[in-house]
Amino acid sequence: MLTSFAGSRLFGQRYGTGTPWVLALHGWRRDHSDFDAVLSTGGIDAVALDLPGFGSAPAPGEVWGSVDYANAVAPVLDEMQARVVVLGHSYGGRVAVQLAAIYPERVTGLVLSGAPLHEAPGTRSKTPRRFKLARRLAAHGLISEGRIEAMRRRYGSEDYRVATGVMRDILVRALSEDYGPALAALRCPVELVWGDNDTAAPLAVAERLEAELSGAHLVVCEGAGHITPLSVPGELRAALERLRP
Repeated sequence: MLTSFAGSRLFGQRYGTGTPWVLALHGWRRDHSDFDAVLSTGGIDAVALDLPGFGSAPAPGEVWGSVDYANAVAPVLDEMQARVVVLGHSYGGRVAVQLAAIYPERVTGLVLSGAPLHEAPGTRSKTPRRFKLARRLAAHGLISEGRIEAMRRRYGSEDYRVATGVMRDILVRALSEDYGPALAALRCPVELVWGDNDTAAPLAVAERLEAELSGAHLVVCEGAGHITPLSVPGELRAALERLRP
């Protein structure tokens, strides 16, 4: 059953009977229900939100970046314990990192899973040269919008192909963001729970995060892919418990 938060501006699911200490943020093209298996057992008091543009939440009226998303969900913290743990999966991990960097006094820990906070090794080389050239020509008005859009649909990711309107522009912005400053600003412990078969945010991304974040702890889930809230909910729940305030 959906619950309203932050003066009815956001909707999501509340778990447990006490004041929530976990805030869960889902991935791209997902919604709050991904966390049912993680949060519905174990006595965890939590809130899982629908990020704007997904699930029950209307899309933003302009092109947002992850900082805008973090500031949009921040009012929900006022309905939670003074110090919370933020669980971020995939795109939700990008938002979670920004939230912890902007509001360090409110975030006592992060659990990140499948969060593409760095470019995976070899990603750039997978973009066809023809598409790269077309994008450069389009930037100078030498290719029609119709032609470049056809090439985007042919060579772009599935997320890009199915996104429409402002959400497509938000996705493009997310792919070009630099999360280095936010990562450098983190002052809380970080649990990394990663599938070794994650192809959207490969394990190498998590290993790099573990190396650069002081005190980060990596749990590798054998056989798990990208959607860890569904495949290894127990590992995510255990990570939350390790950070319980």
